[in-house]
Amino acid sequence: MTSNLYRVGRYAARRPWVVIGAWLVVAALVVAASGAFGKKLEESFGAPGVDSQYATDLLSAAGADQAGLTAQVVVTPLDEQATLNGPELRAALTQIRSTAASLPHVLGVGDPVISPDGRVGLIRLQYPVLDKLEPSDLEQLKTLTAVESPLRIELGGDLFYAFEEAQAGLGEAFGLIAAMVILLLAFGSIIAMGLPVGMAVFGLALAISSLSLVTYLIDLPSWAPVLGSMIGLGVGIDYALIIVTRHRENLGRGMEVEESVGHAVATAGQAVLFAGGTVVIAILGLVVAGVPFMTAGGIAISLIVLTMVLASLTLLPAFLGLAGHWINRLRVRRVQASPGSGWRRWAGHVSKHAAAYAVGATVLLLALAAPVLALRVGTPDDGALPVQRTERRAYDLVAAGFGAGSNGPLVIAVDVSRDPTVVQPLFNAVRADRGIASVGSPQVNTAAGVATLIAVPTTGPQDDATMTTVERLRAEVFPSVLRDSPAKAHVGGQTATLADVGAKVNDRLAWFIGAVILLSVVLLTVVFRSVVVPLKAAAMNLLSIGASFGVMVMIFQWGWAADLIGLESTIPILPFIPMFMFAVVFGLSMDYEVFLLTRIREEYVRTGDNTTSTIHGITTTGRVITSAALIMIAVFVSFSLADDPTAKMFGLGLATAVLIDATIVRLVLVPALMKLLGDANWWMPAWLNRPLVTGVGVIGDRNRDHNGQRRRPTGPTGESNRAMVHPDSAGTAVELKAEGRRFETAPDHPS
Repeated sequence: MTSNLYRVGRYAARRPWVVIGAWLVVAALVVAASGAFGKKLEESFGAPGVDSQYATDLLSAAGADQAGLTAQVVVTPLDEQATLNGPELRAALTQIRSTAASLPHVLGVGDPVISPDGRVGLIRLQYPVLDKLEPSDLEQLKTLTAVESPLRIELGGDLFYAFEEAQAGLGEAFGLIAAMVILLLAFGSIIAMGLPVGMAVFGLALAISSLSLVTYLIDLPSWAPVLGSMIGLGVGIDYALIIVTRHRENLGRGMEVEESVGHAVATAGQAVLFAGGTVVIAILGLVVAGVPFMTAGGIAISLIVLTMVLASLTLLPAFLGLAGHWINRLRVRRVQASPGSGWRRWAGHVSKHAAAYAVGATVLLLALAAPVLALRVGTPDDGALPVQRTERRAYDLVAAGFGAGSNGPLVIAVDVSRDPTVVQPLFNAVRADRGIASVGSPQVNTAAGVATLIAVPTTGPQDDATMTTVERLRAEVFPSVLRDSPAKAHVGGQTATLADVGAKVNDRLAWFIGAVILLSVVLLTVVFRSVVVPLKAAAMNLLSIGASFGVMVMIFQWGWAADLIGLESTIPILPFIPMFMFAVVFGLSMDYEVFLLTRIREEYVRTGDNTTSTIHGITTTGRVITSAALIMIAVFVSFSLADDPTAKMFGLGLATAVLIDATIVRLVLVPALMKLLGDANWWMPAWLNRPLVTGVGVIGDRNRDHNGQRRRPTGPTGESNRAMVHPDSAGTAVELKAEGRRFETAPDHPS
């Protein structure tokens, strides 16, 4: 593998325009095909096998309007003393209803409902199923707010949930600018800063454009590009940072440009390859959830990460070859190619007090993770949006006029094909339930044998009491009415759907975590030829993930420092976020683990001294990991500035996880535990080491030859006095020459 990577990097540096031209041709073809033939990404949050999905399927099969999306027009008089009961305002309300009915794809418009105090009017609009709608339908709906009227018009409903996109541009631009500043400080050169950013932006644009073509193979969710951009931009710049750093070190040792690029790709590029593979494995583990939209989202994000890895290993080396020695020019400040002594002093300090730092860091992480015990999943409603959003203002008006439950009605679908007599008894039973405020008149499609009830709960969509009501309807109310009947009733609607998806995700969460950890441990065992290192890495990653979840609970559920991110009320954690967060954070955490331990393993293979190797690893990677982490944090924090609470959760959660991982874990806990465990870090059963050495041979073992056999110590040094060649941690052959009692390492040479 190492020799192949070396050849790829060297070729890209020698023939930069060929490689860049190939990427440009592929990009042009993908963009053109996407524009001409690309399919739109879907917006679906359902899951097979759950009750709410049965309700949707039943209504869809019957052709019922209730299977589609809804929107609501909420009005209130501009005159604070007036009510909607007057003739002038009644006429204005009727005109708004007529205008709404004329909008494209509107199947039906309900009669205006006026609140008991006469101050709030509500008009419900029924749209078809999502497949038959476009984002332009939402834009058409928004034109109602521009109608001249004595009424203030606000809008809300499912249509916004499906098509309203997070305000992009400012947040992403902030993250990109911050990344450029960090790279400029790290490299001190405008060209060295520009190469990683240019590569990442180019690769991200290509990957995002390809998603509309991938939809021919699998339906991708419409939110995948947003989350994929967040992750892709971060990992793309980070991977490029690692390779560029190694390349500049090689140039500093006097290597020619082509040779330097080849060695950088063979060493740092291999770390990027395994780190990216770990991210992909973790994200693809979402298939264990058994929820199609999560699986599809994971595939989309994995495709973006793979594109970034491929660009880092081919496109970036071409840029480096094209830049030549100019990469160190156009300086804004002078930065040493090799790390300073500050990191060495820190690593030595931690090693001297390893036990205290290990205990202290572990206690701190456990304290941060403790709030996870109070984690509550639920459905954040429009009440969590900023007051500048029309959905939030509509939500507040509806809650004030009709009660919070009106913002999340339940759609009850009943199969009455074999027993139509159950409709009225079921209507009476649902209306009598203590958690139901009102039930609309039953709508019966006799030909299809389907009846529909719209029930308004007494509590809001994100309240635990609402789900208690849904569960009671399913477990008690329906069976009491339908006990002796062949009719079947199901509870659907957005509130029930998200809750059902959350329950299914929680049921699969343990299996998912186990699968991701197992696959990651296997991969790291192959990379580092150690059983202890992968298990320790998995445990530390679990601690950092738990700590990030704990911080999310503090902010989103408890409201601590919520004002800093523009959160106006406490909200529960969306049901599918913990699983997505675990997949992404676990993969990113393994990135830093691979980057750090690769250097530690290199030095350990050369010297056999675990403590010295750990200090060396921290010294050589401290600045790079810190810079990479700062870039990730900047990108993720930029997404937490969005209005959408879901984007805030992802952005803040990922930023917190990276901050904890790159500081407490990588720079404190890892060196402390490496010191305490000593040579046991690299323990590997002989029966497992032999096939890895002979078959994979990723990382060398200083005590074994290429056949996995122990070397015979000869001479006073305890090693053979003849030159020995074996692969180092990057798989690069290193010639060790015995000169008396002192070993010297020759410059890297590709195997």
